[in-house]
Amino acid sequence: MSEVTQLLRRASAGDEAARVPLYRLLYPELMGLAHSHLARSGTLSLDATALLHEAYLRLTERTALPDTNQRVFFAYASKVMRSVIIDYVRERGAQKRGGAVANITLNTDLADLLFADSHSSDIENALEVLEKIDERACRVVEMRYFGGMTDDDIASVLGISPATVRRDWRKARAFLYQQLN
Repeated sequence: MSEVTQLLRRASAGDEAARVPLYRLLYPELMGLAHSHLARSGTLSLDATALLHEAYLRLTERTALPDTNQRVFFAYASKVMRSVIIDYVRERGAQKRGGAVANITLNTDLADLLFADSHSSDIENALEVLEKIDERACRVVEMRYFGGMTDDDIASVLGISPATVRRDWRKARAFLYQQLN
């Protein structure tokens, strides 16, 4: 049994002492995952180190990690990183739009142009709708798009065939395309 597997088992059982060596071992892979997320998110002033550290703080808030499987852990870490990016975009958008300053309604078509940069928020909303309709398809999107996992890895984590993963991926893409357009 690998050292990572042993540490994941200990951490998932609630052993706090296993978390630091686990994250130290997985840091390079988690940093790569953070870079991947930021590359897909467009131009953000958030850097990979800040994303990884914020995700680490959120991961350590849990008393136990979700599973002892390394792939499931990376899928969960990917989901946490996605939520950090979405929260960052929302906060930045709120600050950009005046934060606590009172809103002013625009009576022209300029409002559409001014608020056109809410793309990440739209994606998050579409994913939330997809999750309510088809949770497995949403997991496939998270693991494939946000986690960079292969069809075989996703199939292994979800306990389904790679063909089912590909069908869920096509279905989720079509749904998200419709929601975003």
